[in-house]
Amino acid sequence: MILQLNATHPQPRHVARVAQVLANDGVIVYPTDTVYGLGCDIKSRKALERVRRIKKMDNKRHLSFVFADLKSIAEYAQVSDNAYKILRRYLPGPYTFVLKATRLVPRIVLTKRNEVGIRIPDNRICQALVKELGNPILSSSVRMPDEQLLDDPIEIDKMYRSQVDLVVDGGVFLPEPSSVISLLDDQPTIIREGKGDVEPFR
Repeated sequence: MILQLNATHPQPRHVARVAQVLANDGVIVYPTDTVYGLGCDIKSRKALERVRRIKKMDNKRHLSFVFADLKSIAEYAQVSDNAYKILRRYLPGPYTFVLKATRLVPRIVLTKRNEVGIRIPDNRICQALVKELGNPILSSSVRMPDEQLLDDPIEIDKMYRSQVDLVVDGGVFLPEPSSVISLLDDQPTIIREGKGDVEPFR
């Protein structure tokens, strides 16, 4: 099933409907500021297991946590003063920042190194969904079997409709992965160059 949301002014009734799907252990596809993501409520173990099955993922691969703002990040990640200054400067934006996880992070989504990827996409639909849900959304990019990123929600719906509960149509846009920056040692280390400018972290 596909549901169209206005990218500039997401309709509150539609946002509430999507958040209810997430709250009921649902899995959705939704837009961010970089790619379309496969997402679920971080507190739903049933949905987390579905995401891993859909993506055929083991616990060596990172899944990002999507927040609406900086307020609740410290619940799920260990954030030093220096790391917080970096997050505040570059988020919302097309970055994923890797930090040490706290004990509140479900074990099913942790890597062996207990790290988490933190995102606050610069996308109004995404931010509205997280705010309405009240929990972070666990997210992974939507790709073809050959790892090509998908940009058209109509095509995404055709491919994923039997595996997800809802596809949120936020329009067609050019997908590009986020830049991934590690803040584990309190000094930025570039892990992946993507949409976000990495020059400040060199």
